[in-house]
Amino acid sequence: MAFLIRTIDHTAAGREIVRERTIEQPNFTIGRASENAIHLPDLAIEQHHVEVRQDTDGNLSLEAIGTLGFRIDGRNADFAKIDPSHGAELQLGSAILTFAAEPGGTTGITVRKVETDEAKSDAVRGFALDSALTSKRAISWITSLIILIALLAVPVYSHLARDRVAPDADEPGQVLLDSAWSTGPLSLAHRGLADNCEACHVDAFVSVRDETCLTCHAELGEHAPPPRLAGGRAPFSYGDALQWQVAEFFGKEGPGACTTCHTEHEGPTRMEPASQKFCADCHSKLDTRLTDTSIGNASDFGELHPQFRPAFYTKFGQEKPVRMSLADNLKEENGLKFPHDLHLNRTGGVARMATKLGKQAGYGAPLECSNCHTEDANGIGFKPVEMETACENCHSLVFDRVGGIFRKLPHGDVDQARANLLAMDRTPRKPLVTGRRRPGMFAKGEAYFSNFGPPRPELAGTNQPLGPGGVCRECHLPANIGGRPDVVPIKIPDRYLFHGYFDHAAHDQEKCSSCHKAGTSSSSSDLLLPGIAVCRDCHLGEDAIRAEVPSNCAMCHSYHTPSGPAPLDHPRDRRDFTAMINPLRLRNGE
Repeated sequence: MAFLIRTIDHTAAGREIVRERTIEQPNFTIGRASENAIHLPDLAIEQHHVEVRQDTDGNLSLEAIGTLGFRIDGRNADFAKIDPSHGAELQLGSAILTFAAEPGGTTGITVRKVETDEAKSDAVRGFALDSALTSKRAISWITSLIILIALLAVPVYSHLARDRVAPDADEPGQVLLDSAWSTGPLSLAHRGLADNCEACHVDAFVSVRDETCLTCHAELGEHAPPPRLAGGRAPFSYGDALQWQVAEFFGKEGPGACTTCHTEHEGPTRMEPASQKFCADCHSKLDTRLTDTSIGNASDFGELHPQFRPAFYTKFGQEKPVRMSLADNLKEENGLKFPHDLHLNRTGGVARMATKLGKQAGYGAPLECSNCHTEDANGIGFKPVEMETACENCHSLVFDRVGGIFRKLPHGDVDQARANLLAMDRTPRKPLVTGRRRPGMFAKGEAYFSNFGPPRPELAGTNQPLGPGGVCRECHLPANIGGRPDVVPIKIPDRYLFHGYFDHAAHDQEKCSSCHKAGTSSSSSDLLLPGIAVCRDCHLGEDAIRAEVPSNCAMCHSYHTPSGPAPLDHPRDRRDFTAMINPLRLRNGE
């Protein structure tokens, strides 16, 4: 197979120089290297760029040898077939190769360079668009002036001329084209302010101030009074101090300002919880800087953290709960008489009674913690235990029967109970049960004895239920209020840990007994809260490698809770917290 290679060059005057040569071989290559059959000295072309092969049907196959590919008839390709009788145009770099059939069965390949702007004739250049435009320098100055007016002068003027009103996130922005100054999208919490920059940036070229943040976040408490924060903060290194001096020179508020932690224009995300180091910078050696503090040093939950200090009632008649360390042998005086071990015994009388009551009464098996303690709606704490739903199936308050109606004492209202007893029908009647003696705790005179016959002796007088052997004393401690028998008021905190956060739902794969040793408690004065050692079975510091759950300070503590209790809802999204812990096998609680 013969190929006629026709190379067309141009002289400086524009005259064409045509050189022809013949290749007598079926296959050859095209590229920048000199050993190619068609040598194209162009840096945009590979050393060996395209291989041309003669097929048995007389057509040509073109295949890219390297990685750049080629352009054939206006399209990019790595492989193509050409029929010389139809012709084709191959572009490599600045060269165009035209394939066409020649007389005598020879295939002609014409090689020419792409014409540049400098080679255009004056006549052709006269029809170009650039001949009708102003110079590039003038266009640049005009564009710069438009940018200066639209993106600087208009926003600054509209900012200065706007009505000075208090920052309001609900009001539309007055400054025009201020979005051009934005350094990035706002966070998810502030995305509604994207078109109202002056809600935060009150004064031009002045950083956001704390008082502006507090127009919306007034209810957020300070972590501590500013003088205490400043006194407890670790001293800055020389480099950090220098950076703060520079920042304050340009109008940024000092350390402790809102913007120190809350940075904006970082994209549509939530703020990440503070790292352990953020808290440890102050709290690791807090007692050396605030010598009068009662807060223990803390830097790492697994290594340095004080024992938990729950708030509860330590004495009868106490108005407010007090905080005490679980390191002490604590007793809680809540006014109840309740043995957990008796109720949780798997083989005792309570278990037999629960089994006998059956599933229709909500039992059918020995008691579990969940029979009385029910999680609240958010899964963080528990609903108050109610006598009517948790206790009355076994501890009946029925004291009389009129016809087919049973009457029972109201629970929680002593005065109403006295009134009901005064109205009781004392006419003798046939007992509703036989005189057969019941065993154990159900026998006459024992804690769970019940007889719906004539009025029970312990209920016969209006004060008898509160007296010795009375039904109220089965669970309550006696008291004398206003000269009348009564019971000690029940005081059980809704929440024991005021300055920490705990999510029961995140630990629902664990048994209650993993943390609360109720099965061995014989008195309601036992404070069944786990200490820090129990939590450390799974939770250790942020960088602990061997911990099942590496835990930073923000997992349990919030920054903006200075005086009152920490919020029931964690500052972080509870779904994220649960998703992080639930897959792990925890054996602890707070």
